[in-house]
Amino acid sequence: MPDTALMPIAGQFDPVPVARDITPRADGRVDVLGLPKKRIAELFAEAGLDAKQAKLRAKQVYHWLYHRGVTDFGKMTDIAKTMQPWLTERFVIGRPDVVEAQHSTDGTRKWLLRTDDGHDYEMVFIPDADRGTLCVSSQVGCTLNCTFCHTGTMRLVRNLTPGEIVGQVMLARDALGEWPKGKMDFADDESESEYTADGRLLTNIVMMGMGEPLYNYENVRDALKLVMDGEGLALSRRRITLSTSGVVPMMIKCGEEINVNLAVSLHAVTKEVRDEIVPINKKYGIEELLQACADYPGASNARRITFEYVMLKDKNDSDADARELVRLIRHYNLPAKVNLIPFNPWPGAPYECSTPERIRTFSNIIFEAGISGPIRTPRGRDIDAACGQLRTAAMKKSRAERDREAAESAAQE
Repeated sequence: MPDTALMPIAGQFDPVPVARDITPRADGRVDVLGLPKKRIAELFAEAGLDAKQAKLRAKQVYHWLYHRGVTDFGKMTDIAKTMQPWLTERFVIGRPDVVEAQHSTDGTRKWLLRTDDGHDYEMVFIPDADRGTLCVSSQVGCTLNCTFCHTGTMRLVRNLTPGEIVGQVMLARDALGEWPKGKMDFADDESESEYTADGRLLTNIVMMGMGEPLYNYENVRDALKLVMDGEGLALSRRRITLSTSGVVPMMIKCGEEINVNLAVSLHAVTKEVRDEIVPINKKYGIEELLQACADYPGASNARRITFEYVMLKDKNDSDADARELVRLIRHYNLPAKVNLIPFNPWPGAPYECSTPERIRTFSNIIFEAGISGPIRTPRGRDIDAACGQLRTAAMKKSRAERDREAAESAAQE
């Protein structure tokens, strides 16, 4: 993506260039969601505030935006009432437009979201006894064409902006009721605030949704910096994992600049098979990828690299494959664990899932070599929210069908 992009809504206004970090809007107001404090101050100054006022208002808005989850300038009680309309006329604090929200029988939640310029993408929340993990998308569509992944069969529409990425986290916190409650005062005592949720708190983020995060690196980096900012969402980098299919040139930069946990979609141990199921392997081969893993800043036994390995019947699931996987991890002296993912089927998929017995045998070989090789329990299959399925809900129905259903539902209320 270039630093500017043309993002009109068809039939509403002429294309205008917008900065890479700003989510475009039809009403002309600037969405400050996804922007750091310094950038917000710059925009306030460009809109007419003097430098001192711009810096002060940016600090206040930043606090309410990221720490309180407030979307209405009129509710920012430490900002003068005469200033609140000025902000409202020029700026907005957005959220993704929710097209559809689904609940799985296992507690998993999935949202089909729409950008302001009319493109659909998805996010998933997975509750567990000891954590709540949000699976975040980085692009609308995908360009990698991994043959086992339904998302990979979509065309790439565009990158998500920092605001559209952070917006997924904000929306999840809205839905979980996780913002502080109590005195709504900029300088209040945090001991008088409390967090509540509908059973699970959002504790972890995985960049494993639609798209390849390292092909939208700058926007992902800027979004995650806001998530990790102690004055913002304040989530520890140790609770954030970025998954890549192997964009080798960006991996070291990612480790140096944001240093979150790394997951690698490996899925095969031979060139022939990985070329087929993860085509990026033709550009960055297994050896080059594993060396980049070995060089990843911060990797250690305490912060292991996760290798994701989807189990495909008679394709990559033999004892020989398991032993070669162990050999490669040892050869590159990698602090690693292997997540074995039972293949999640979708209509027309060219593969079948390995049998439970075969997956257990594969896992045992890895564990016996002293490497963690757990089998991931599929979650959210009944709402197409499982790994590799983030395409189906958005594609099963046309946009016109969804809009018609929404209109009919509103008419019945």
